[in-house]
Amino acid sequence: MAAPFDDPQQRRFDEELARLLERFPPDRSQAAMLPALQLAQRILGWLPPEVLELVAARLDVPAARVREVATFYSMLRPSPCGRHVVEVCTNLSCSLRGAETLLAHLEAKLGVRAGATTDDKRVTLREAECLASCGTAPCLVVDEELHENLTPEKVDRLLARLD
Repeated sequence: MAAPFDDPQQRRFDEELARLLERFPPDRSQAAMLPALQLAQRILGWLPPEVLELVAARLDVPAARVREVATFYSMLRPSPCGRHVVEVCTNLSCSLRGAETLLAHLEAKLGVRAGATTDDKRVTLREAECLASCGTAPCLVVDEELHENLTPEKVDRLLARLD
């Protein structure tokens, strides 16, 4: 198995995972799977197969179970993404308040369809099923930060702030 992390990343992962595991009974380490995967994703930006194997080994669970979890939850990224991830809620409340217009605006502005990454690897655009912000629709998340009551102009300002 190839090393998923460089040395400083590996130390950070191991140290933070050790602190995380302190919150769980020793015989229940598999309960830390989601937080462990989120930790690895924060460090690398995505979850390559080697990371899934490492998490499985550290938590003493089958690698297949870790792959199942990593591919089930939409907030986990088992494939590379851009430096920034923009997720537009297209659930009912957001759709009724213009989410499709915002998504089309983003697709045109970025030059990619939802589910793709810009050629410069700067932004990955995704649809989200629900971001739990129905009262302030339409909304989207940029790098895990929620933005609400959006208009195309507000979206343009958000994009302009991305490096």
